[in-house]
Amino acid sequence: MSHRLRDHLTAAALDAWAALLPTSCSGCGAADRALCAACRLALLPAVHPVTRDDVRIWSALNYEGVARHVIAAYKDNGRTDAAAALAAPLRAAIVAALVAAPSLPAPTLPALSRVAPGPAGIELVTIPSSRQAWRARGYHPVDALLHRAGLHPAPLLAQRGVVSDQVGLGRAERAANKDHSLMARHPLNGVAVILVDDIVTTGATLLEARRAVLAAGGTVVGLATLAETRRLLPR
Repeated sequence: MSHRLRDHLTAAALDAWAALLPTSCSGCGAADRALCAACRLALLPAVHPVTRDDVRIWSALNYEGVARHVIAAYKDNGRTDAAAALAAPLRAAIVAALVAAPSLPAPTLPALSRVAPGPAGIELVTIPSSRQAWRARGYHPVDALLHRAGLHPAPLLAQRGVVSDQVGLGRAERAANKDHSLMARHPLNGVAVILVDDIVTTGATLLEARRAVLAAGGTVVGLATLAETRRLLPR
């Protein structure tokens, strides 16, 4: 099948679907498309390292413009139709973290484009959702993206106590809110992990997850996020 014919068939299928269930692009609001072509292009990964408290984190997108709208719609408005477009950049950030991991032997690097569950003995660990967030969404956004990317998170961390919503909190408040809010479900001696989250702002959540893993005897060889909120203050 030629690319042109495939594109025509895809467009026809989208038109038919839009007639049955009218929707709008979660990136720009264009009618009759779950995610338009222009917004899909805006979500192509541009993986880059960011630093929070001297910890390097690999992020695929900047949390602004189209990416901000689509991620917010996916997380808070149930727009899971954007999962496939968001899974690809998250996977790219994880691959970058794997490539940069100091403990990875060089021979494993060519296989990173086909990274699978537990690549090179490394576990992918996400931040557990609060009960309130789980009840509101019915799914864990980051875990769902990993599954969509053909990856599988390891449920090694658990929430400890009640944590307030981070939205609107300053850097110091976020750090205090997250302090000792996570714990490992069991000892992690000899376990190497890459921590994975959706958005990094001050880094308080990822830094707390890192503390919890280290406290349980594990090793954090990398950190990856879907997007970064650019900081206004010097890093």
